[in-house]
Amino acid sequence: METALVVFFFSFLGASLGSFLNVVALRSISGKSWSGGERSVCASCGTVLEWRDLVPLASWCMLRGRCRRCGAKIGIRYFAVELIGAFAAGLLAWRWGVSFALPFALAAAFGLFLNALTDFEDGYVFDIFPLTMGIIGVALRIPGGWHALLDGLLGAGAGFAVIACIILVSRGGMGWGDATLAAGTGCIMGWKMLLLTLYSGFMAGGILALLLLLAGKVRRKDAIPLVPFLALGGFFTLLAGPRILMFFDAAPGWPW
Repeated sequence: METALVVFFFSFLGASLGSFLNVVALRSISGKSWSGGERSVCASCGTVLEWRDLVPLASWCMLRGRCRRCGAKIGIRYFAVELIGAFAAGLLAWRWGVSFALPFALAAAFGLFLNALTDFEDGYVFDIFPLTMGIIGVALRIPGGWHALLDGLLGAGAGFAVIACIILVSRGGMGWGDATLAAGTGCIMGWKMLLLTLYSGFMAGGILALLLLLAGKVRRKDAIPLVPFLALGGFFTLLAGPRILMFFDAAPGWPW
């Protein structure tokens, strides 16, 4: 019962975070402020949304995906992002429980999620978001002592170096935003977990790219957003990474 309550609480929290990050991503892409007091409005009629229109998951379902005032369709994206957030946070809460590792896992997962939203929508990673992830990573690692801080700094360096090498070798096949994101992620996860994240993300992206290429949906030179696959690899690593590393006699590091 206690585990179920924890999972339920964090699932709701994840849906709420997903809703908030969706707003942050869309407003950042459009150049609007998301940090001030600007209210959410209907994109069609401009009506200011009430609290009952903003309850994660429930509001979209009760309104049947339409604006309460004008009846315009509300994109399935909003519901999908909230659902992904609920699923991710609930599963991480089930995996880690109420432990010091859980804030790390949530910070990494939702930091990657936010950048995946902007990369998928606009093909761009805003440097402020990876920088924020790095600051959060350092703050979370302070209680773990110098070894924990060093692991985070090595993670940041390893993440930036790997992507930077790919950028230089491919002559612009990736953007420097991907490098800063890998650095911010590494600061939270540590260097071993970060390398496993990159490997998992590259594998997932490569498999999908190959399938799309074989199906004729993309051409060899078509750009495919990387960050959504890094987010997928990061989530997989947050769930299974420590056990995979320990299988190879490699300690995942604090707090994992």
